Amino acid sequence: MKTSCKIVALAALVLLSACGNRGALEPPKGQSLPQAVYGEAERPTGEELITPSTQAQPERSDELLRRSEKRQDDKFDLPPTG
Repeated sequence: MKTSCKIVALAALVLLSACGNRGALEPPKGQSLPQAVYGEAERPTGEELITPSTQAQPERSDELLRRSEKRQDDKFDLPPTG
């Protein structure tokens, strides 16, 4: 009984893994892509719409701290009131 459950689960996983769409992204039938942003001449493509901006996915800085530096005074770092 246990082996049959494992076989069924494995078969379900195999079937679900084959469901991915590998074609170009297209809007659903009867709908269109969003209009061009004000000031832009062309509409964005489907790939451009799902690509995160650099602000959403910033680059990593691997620069190591080579020496300790004294922190500058922060005039907005105030103690809590009350």
